[in-house]
Amino acid sequence: MKKIFTLVLLGAFCMLNAQAFKGKGDTKFNLGMNIQDGGTGIVASTDFGLGENISVGVLASYLLGGSHISVVNSDYRFDAKLRFNANLGNVLNVDPHFDLYPGLNLGIKNFGGHLGARYFFSEGFGIFSEFSVPIAKYDTEAISRYNNGATFDIGVSFNL
Repeated sequence: MKKIFTLVLLGAFCMLNAQAFKGKGDTKFNLGMNIQDGGTGIVASTDFGLGENISVGVLASYLLGGSHISVVNSDYRFDAKLRFNANLGNVLNVDPHFDLYPGLNLGIKNFGGHLGARYFFSEGFGIFSEFSVPIAKYDTEAISRYNNGATFDIGVSFNL
């Protein structure tokens, strides 16, 4: 019983100190699963705070499996993007542990937009989810649908 009580107190203390986006100088690292039409893979991204509500970052993803993935070369499995986010957690005044961030991304396959959310359980650890859609595609070949359509990412987030 003491162990459970100690864990509950520790968890409550960690939650009191968690903050989703601190502004200038803040750095977040996300690692998770990428889900899209015809494939699944891994995704990693990082965001750097430039101002109170603005961040920029990079994202990379690689498809590990999916329909007809064995005939797809690595050029179509890999994607990289530059990102711009408007971190609205403190603007919306919802919860200091929560951050909602719409943004734009410029990738090697398309230009698009995304909507993401992070929730931090402690100062250094949280979860994230993100939905991205292309606005303009550079390559319209049928096989390039991998990493060139709507994607959903979910995983863990770390405060660096």
